[in-house]
Amino acid sequence: PKTPYIIINTTQNEYRLFNKRTEVRRGFCSTSSYTKLYNEKKTWIFKTPRGVRRVISKVTNPVWIKPDWAFVEEGIPIPPKGHPSRYESGTLGDYALSIGDGYLIHGTLYQRFLGQAVTHGCVRMGDEDLEAVYKTLQSGSKVYIY
Repeated sequence: PKTPYIIINTTQNEYRLFNKRTEVRRGFCSTSSYTKLYNEKKTWIFKTPRGVRRVISKVTNPVWIKPDWAFVEEGIPIPPKGHPSRYESGTLGDYALSIGDGYLIHGTLYQRFLGQAVTHGCVRMGDEDLEAVYKTLQSGSKVYIY
């Protein structure tokens, strides 16, 4: 492929960024913990989707819209959709790339955990790596996850 793409290795929690078939950057990332969370109504299994995805959209200064599981995990009641407590700024870093179904490549407040399997399914990156990925990948760029 002539367009930029990224390969994410969920076993090693590493990524490799390519532009015009040349590796331009590599580093650590964090992928899913494969933990399970449940309440009376639902069970969540946190896993990073494998396969080929595409960058659907790119956002600067993303706001996290907290899903139900985030409240269950904190042990607090789940607010209705659209409630102000669902919106959290600063948690996802300076950039986010959507790869569909609610999954993102984004930053983290917890840089010390990079390289570990700790996420709820998203791919987390350090600030400099995330900036390079954000600036290199375009909408439509392929994201290979294995």
